[in-house]
Amino acid sequence: MPSDPNRDSRSVMTLDAGGTSFKFSAMQGGKLAIEPFALPSNTHALEACLETLVKGFERVKSELSTQPSAISFAFPGPCDYRQGIVGDLPNLPCFRGGVPLGPFLERHFGIPTFLNNDGDLFVYGESMAGLLPEVNKRLEQAGSPKRYRNLCGVTLGTGFGGGIVINGKLLRGDNVSGGEVWLMRNKLQPTTNAEEGACIRAVQRSYCEAAAITPGDAPSPKEIAAIAHGESPGNQEAARQAYQKLGENVGDTLSQLVTLTDGLVVIGGGLSGAAKLFLPALLDEMNGTYLSPSGTPFPRLVQKSFNLEDEDHFARFVAGETRQITIPGTNDTLPYDPMPRTGVGITRLGTSEAVAVGAYAYAIDQLS
Repeated sequence: MPSDPNRDSRSVMTLDAGGTSFKFSAMQGGKLAIEPFALPSNTHALEACLETLVKGFERVKSELSTQPSAISFAFPGPCDYRQGIVGDLPNLPCFRGGVPLGPFLERHFGIPTFLNNDGDLFVYGESMAGLLPEVNKRLEQAGSPKRYRNLCGVTLGTGFGGGIVINGKLLRGDNVSGGEVWLMRNKLQPTTNAEEGACIRAVQRSYCEAAAITPGDAPSPKEIAAIAHGESPGNQEAARQAYQKLGENVGDTLSQLVTLTDGLVVIGGGLSGAAKLFLPALLDEMNGTYLSPSGTPFPRLVQKSFNLEDEDHFARFVAGETRQITIPGTNDTLPYDPMPRTGVGITRLGTSEAVAVGAYAYAIDQLS
């Protein structure tokens, strides 16, 4: 298992990279070490952008009480994350053609620099200090022998991101392209990719189609959620259908991830705030069935899926079907729980903080 970031005294400089601004900060012991600040990203010209990065990290360094041990942050793809090379980014045009940003920062500051995908770091952060340790703590407190070491997750926002952590290690892949869930198949529109059914524009598109309004008049997802809850005027049934479709599509993707990872699931991103509207459909999909050639239904997952945001579900998730069984030829018994299960929960840290914790934990693990 990697080092515990909450017990490490080393500081790491971090960055939240956006198309219009760069938000700089630093972490130490798994917590913010300075007050974050933002600078214009200046992505119109490479020299100006690099100057902003140097200026920002120099300021972070000056505000830290200890010398930083590394730089670690999320950067949008396409990137060769392992070598720290940024590729052709739509919102950051100055990097077109490939720019070795990691090596540039390493040479300037004289410390290791790590770049990763934000979806990967989100799940890694939740595995270190969010959903995964919380669930294991509650299992321990309840006296359950069950423990989880694997976590997969997705972020629902402008796009559809994802990440996978196996036995405490971030799955990056040979091309550093592990967990690219946005390119999985869209269940409800099989000729398109999963992102088209699992993002902001998907919710807006579904609402417009069901409410018979033009895309230009689409409310925001937050407004659609308020309509679904009956808190704002609009087509309530269309709003509910929009989030149910989101849940069905995301549930299909998560079913495939859980089939491969056999761990817990965490969801983040802006749309996660409407979890009550899409989690029922998501869980229905994961607990759904396939049909055999003879027409006999059977579960699509080995695991039974539980909603970790619902206390009744959580209680049943913890309890499982634990019982004592006897070792043949003896009077000795062992606890046995024959129910394979997974749980789906919403980010415990908040998406941005989880990414920052993931960036810090990844750097500490690499330095160790």
